[in-house]
Amino acid sequence: MTLEFLGMGALNDGTEIHPRSGAAFDKEYTAKLAQVHQQSGFTRVLFAYSSGSPDPAQAAAFAAAHTDSLGLLVAHRPNVSAPTFAAKTYATLDHISNGRVAVHFITGGSTADQAAEGDFLSKDERYERTREYLQIIKKAWSETERFDYRGEHYTIEDFALDFLPQQQPRPLISFGGSSPAAYRVGAAEADVFALWGETLEGTAEQIASIRSAAAEAGRAETPRIQIAFRPILAPTQQKAWQRAEEIAHQLEERVKGSTTFRHRRSLTNPENSGSQRLLELAGKGERFGTALWTKTAELTGGGGNSNALVGTPDVVAEALFEYVKLGVEIISVRGYDTLQDAKDFGEQVIPLLQAEAAKLPQAEATTQKQLSAIRSEEAVA
Repeated sequence: MTLEFLGMGALNDGTEIHPRSGAAFDKEYTAKLAQVHQQSGFTRVLFAYSSGSPDPAQAAAFAAAHTDSLGLLVAHRPNVSAPTFAAKTYATLDHISNGRVAVHFITGGSTADQAAEGDFLSKDERYERTREYLQIIKKAWSETERFDYRGEHYTIEDFALDFLPQQQPRPLISFGGSSPAAYRVGAAEADVFALWGETLEGTAEQIASIRSAAAEAGRAETPRIQIAFRPILAPTQQKAWQRAEEIAHQLEERVKGSTTFRHRRSLTNPENSGSQRLLELAGKGERFGTALWTKTAELTGGGGNSNALVGTPDVVAEALFEYVKLGVEIISVRGYDTLQDAKDFGEQVIPLLQAEAAKLPQAEATTQKQLSAIRSEEAVA
């Protein structure tokens, strides 16, 4: 079995624990970070999206010019352009990068950030719009003849690209979410389904939901599963947990007196199901198993990828491999010191995981027996 690794294509050195030191789009930092990920064994990096941030597609094109093999996962919201425009944008970027582009489609987890760009649809309406959007994108990337499309949100007449993406049959489509609507749309349309890191039991249950939704959609193959964590590494367990507590203190200082955090997300009552799940887990305990730590999610309102894995490289690799045995094929990580943590994870953890994954013939499905064992053994520390 071959694992893939996704890093963060940050555009500056700011993180949740400290503000950026320079421009929002720090070109020198962006290029250096992409190169570090390439040199450290990562498969691709994500260029994130928010209403006021620099455009991730153009940032990815810049990173492509400063790397030669690193994959580029570009986040995109369906509300910001027609699907035909997105189809040609990313097909063009795929040619610019010599076939290294993938796209992560975001339905939208913050009503405030959606409204900032004029999007006032309800959550369920946004998911149905995303479904139509993905169907049009895939058709545009694969059809050589002109086509029509009629749906509730989009009507397309007589469209065709004059060129196809360099990758064949098309660039990879990534999707994420933790609600029934997300499972239904992502399992039907995406190549990769992205989850935020939870306990083994919680992850196994989400994977089962995705597989069930894929079967209901008539798919022969389930989307590949991606999981995301914040790695907190150190040479010893004691030093790793000391570093974790220092990060928690810095987070506490940044959110002190606030009710919202990045992109105006509520710290106590988030809208999206993924953040709700992370806060619910944090309410049950701070430490699970050998490495899972929920304090970072608790302090940030479950925003984004916020649960951490704390420990030495061996301990973190062992913890991650348990998720691989559930069927996870892509591991996404983002550190609190984005550049140095990417280097450390790439050099110290990725080789350990690759060596273990090479022993597996394929991703293993979770059985009910395994779930029962997880429930009994995965106690709160």
